[in-house]
Amino acid sequence: MYNTGNRGAAVRIAFMASEAPVAQTARAALIGRYGDVPVETSDLIVALGGDGFMLKTLHGSQGLDLPVYGMNRGTIGFLMNEYSETDLLDRLAVAQEEIINPLAMLAMDREGHIHKALAINEVSLLRAGPQAAKLSVTIDGRVRLAELVCDGALVSTPAGSTAYNYSAHGPILPIGSNVLALTAIAAFRPRRWRGAVLPATARVRFDVVDPDKRPVMADADSISINDIEWVEIQSEPSIQHRILFDPEHGLEERLISEQFT
Repeated sequence: MYNTGNRGAAVRIAFMASEAPVAQTARAALIGRYGDVPVETSDLIVALGGDGFMLKTLHGSQGLDLPVYGMNRGTIGFLMNEYSETDLLDRLAVAQEEIINPLAMLAMDREGHIHKALAINEVSLLRAGPQAAKLSVTIDGRVRLAELVCDGALVSTPAGSTAYNYSAHGPILPIGSNVLALTAIAAFRPRRWRGAVLPATARVRFDVVDPDKRPVMADADSISINDIEWVEIQSEPSIQHRILFDPEHGLEERLISEQFT
């Protein structure tokens, strides 16, 4: 159960919304009912939009240690609760908190520039030309696949395992399982390789084979780097994102339910 503050004290909410008109309308209605404070002085954030906006909100509030309660005013709402205006404070009082850690991506492009980014869902590598990518896959310093020919590959957190990872036929990972999913995207060789489940402590490295002929880009929660030479990915346990869910509709339940739909 989430503690909304000291007994008798009004909870200070910062309402944030995507640019979608339906989200902006919802924000105005909620502010009229509950008030609004700047994020820096709030007890929590209410994010209005879809999963993409939730990820943007989590990244933007990373250094504030604030829980985020999302309400779906977008297309996809796996990380969001259902929208309602009238009972928000009651829902916040009984909301359950999930803690997720992002992935840290370190990448070098073909000009030798180093890039860093964090990803709450996944880090993906995608072919950037007409030919399939060729990747060498190393786990904790040991080459596990010398040549993976594919349209791409990704490393996913449990929270992101129902997103791009699931669409690429990767496994759904329970929250708190302390594992990551390594999933190939349209693998051609080894044709039947379906990926791997790795410990959360694993350090994954992709080296691009023949990048001149087969260019590859990397993407970390929509932060893209073109023409990469290599990428290293590992979980970042020092960073914690706090997401609030309604009882019986938490992220763990959503992960289980998704496998039976």
